[in-house]
Amino acid sequence: MNNSITIGEEVPNFEAPATSNVNFRLSDYKDKSNIVLYFYPKDSTPGCTIEGNDFSALYQDFKSLDTEIFGISKDSIKRHENFKQKQGFPFELISDADTEICELFGTWQLKKTFGKEYMGIVRSTFLIDKQGILRKHWDKVKVKDHAAEVLEVVRSL
Repeated sequence: MNNSITIGEEVPNFEAPATSNVNFRLSDYKDKSNIVLYFYPKDSTPGCTIEGNDFSALYQDFKSLDTEIFGISKDSIKRHENFKQKQGFPFELISDADTEICELFGTWQLKKTFGKEYMGIVRSTFLIDKQGILRKHWDKVKVKDHAAEVLEVVRSL
C-alpha cells in the first residue's frame, strides 16, 4: 500500500463532483455515516459493472448499518451518469478526473498489461467510519464476493 492514509488514522477531508449534481464532501458524513469508497478503473467495463451491481444488490444492507457507498473513477460526470442510470445504481459515483483523490488514497499506480506500462486506478476499497477514521483497506480487489466481504466488516464496526 503506497498511500499516505493508514488504518486507524483520520482521512483528510476532500471534495469532488458526483452524480445527481452532488458535490461530495467527506466532512458532510462525519458523525452520520460510515463510508465505503470503492475505486474502480473505468465505467461500463465488465469487472467494474459486476462490482457496482454487487454493491447495489447489498445497498439496503449497508444503509441499515448507517453506511453510504460511493464508487470513484477518473471518468467524467457525464459517463458516470450514463453508467449509473444504465445499471440502476442506488448510490452516487464520484469523478476524480485530475486523480487527486486517487493519489491521496494511493490508488493511482503504474500498471502493466501485455507488457505495456501505463498509469491507472488499482481496484481498491476503503472503509471510513463515522468519525472519519480509516478502518479497513482492500488493495488489488478481486470483484467476486468483494461487496459481501465489505458488508461483513461493516457489520463488525
